Amino acid sequence: MHVRNLGAGHPELTMSDDRPELRKKRMGRRLGRWLLKRLADFQARRSLVGNEPVLDAAAFPFVAPFEREWQVIRAELDRVLAERDRLPAFHEISPDQYRISRGDRWKVFILYGFGEPSPNNCARCPETTRLLQTVPGLQSAWFSILAPQYHIPRHRGVTKGVLRVHLGLRVPARRHECTMEVDNTRVAWEEGKCFVFDDFYQHEVWNNTDEERAILLFDFVRPMTLPGRLVNSFLLWGVRQSAYFKDARRNMDTWDQRFEAAVQRAENILDEPAAPP
Repeated sequence: MHVRNLGAGHPELTMSDDRPELRKKRMGRRLGRWLLKRLADFQARRSLVGNEPVLDAAAFPFVAPFEREWQVIRAELDRVLAERDRLPAFHEISPDQYRISRGDRWKVFILYGFGEPSPNNCARCPETTRLLQTVPGLQSAWFSILAPQYHIPRHRGVTKGVLRVHLGLRVPARRHECTMEVDNTRVAWEEGKCFVFDDFYQHEVWNNTDEERAILLFDFVRPMTLPGRLVNSFLLWGVRQSAYFKDARRNMDTWDQRFEAAVQRAENILDEPAAPP
């Protein structure tokens, strides 16, 4: 408890938030942020591809096939979008995303999560999966579907040890009104084109159009020197042991099964013979 002076000699006793359990939580958060910053600095110094917010996609040869075959990937996306209403919102897979994912405005179709495939979803998108299997150190991959007039607040990824690719598949005609800012670098999606960025930098997204934006998003391990790779392997192992990953994995499996069952029911109805007149 502490005293807050209201003026005119009228102090007021108020409850302080300096209770031991709150102090411990604050100290834990501060320590966690400090540790992540030190680890990020270590990883940046050992990066073999620089440390810019947005990197040159040509430095990653496995990206080019995605651009060559983007229409094949979009055809598989379009089949997924036919079931748009059954897709989960991002926060329904990863509850930690409630701050940046609201309502059903940001939907996802998960193919890989921290190196582990979603078997049913991968089977629905075999060509996309084939290309993803060529990515060294693939971690996560999904179709990211953003509703019109939606804003994703500034946020950052969990580690500098992975880099992220965005491939434009369905981009609004006014694409310069559908953009992302990574640190201080502004980028706009283009259909059939990839860009690579470091999502440990703060980034923010705006779709200020009346059209939906859909991309393929995937993460891969940052190329680093041997000490960086060893530390990164340990960090990624730790993430897989965390509640953050286990909750998302459980939710992903649940939605995968639910989506598959719903689509199967719809297909069975379509296959039923018409009733006689």
